Amino acid sequence: MAFIIFPCIFFVQILATCSLSEAKVSAVIAFGDSFVHSGNNNYIPTLAKSNFEPYGRDFPGGTPTGRFCDGRLHPDFISEGFGLKPIIPAYLDPTFSISDFATGVSFGSASTGYDNATADLLKVIPLWKEVEYYKEYQTKLRAYLGDQTANRVISDALYMINIGTNDFILNYFSLPRRKLEFTVQQYQDFLVGIAENFVKQIYSLGARKLSMISLLPLGCFPVQRAMNIGNPLNCLEERNKAALEFNGKLKATVAKLNKDLPGLKVFFADAYELLLQLITRPSEYGKYFKYSYLKFMSNTYSIQGLVETAVLCNRHTPFTCPDANKYVFWDSIHPSQRTNKIVADELLPRLRQEFL
Repeated sequence: MAFIIFPCIFFVQILATCSLSEAKVSAVIAFGDSFVHSGNNNYIPTLAKSNFEPYGRDFPGGTPTGRFCDGRLHPDFISEGFGLKPIIPAYLDPTFSISDFATGVSFGSASTGYDNATADLLKVIPLWKEVEYYKEYQTKLRAYLGDQTANRVISDALYMINIGTNDFILNYFSLPRRKLEFTVQQYQDFLVGIAENFVKQIYSLGARKLSMISLLPLGCFPVQRAMNIGNPLNCLEERNKAALEFNGKLKATVAKLNKDLPGLKVFFADAYELLLQLITRPSEYGKYFKYSYLKFMSNTYSIQGLVETAVLCNRHTPFTCPDANKYVFWDSIHPSQRTNKIVADELLPRLRQEFL
């Protein structure tokens, strides 16, 4: 019996290896913050967690995985759109192994940023540590698949990078330290420099296909609108302006990296305008969203949901809406699963054009 089983196992692994090595996009690998965080913070001592209800209510099985959402994130949908698995696991989740990570993994950590000082605020995983985990992942992948196949997986993977929001929302606009050191334009330059060095670092490790996602209209997040004392519930234009300026600088840096690094393709995924339209004119997306946030004060999942996120958003939070699909935001910062799907559907054709 053993003689029959072992060749079968070997044959299955050969098929998996061939599939990985021949795929145009072999895996989806995510770096960044809560927009790509699938649960790594569950395994570190931090308050920046969401592995409890009502998070995960619309996730398969209704399980709160640590995603800051009612369901799946846009990298999950992107992975599925490339014919890979529909759920990208968290690297630190002990229920998964390298066989699961071979076609996709997230190193993301909620509340982190480009700036190490941002990660320090809630003691989460800084970007440099995400890179260290990625190096560890490569070692495991080579042991699992062999050097040649693993190297192909690494070079053919799509690297989704979504980070920078917390540098502005949690750090620069909330605390005095960086404001005393930088003007907002200087801080943008500081962050873009870190972003450039990060890309060069993972490029040196074999990454070749990257999608860098823009900042969203930060001033229109419910938590930011709640702080707009002078013009209640309207967007904070100062924050939106900072996001737009940062996006322009990041886009220019992406063009420079594409020119300077042979074999590298970085796609600048600009989601700012799409989210702004969803937030300010949801009725134009009537087949997606039933209610305008102006009618309900906020288009978060909670009617009073202007500040709730992480531990402040829990099963005891009142007025959680019965259908999150009608709302752009799930909590005071994070988009709903439906919004994530819209963003993924918008990005997928362009990603396929770039990388297939």
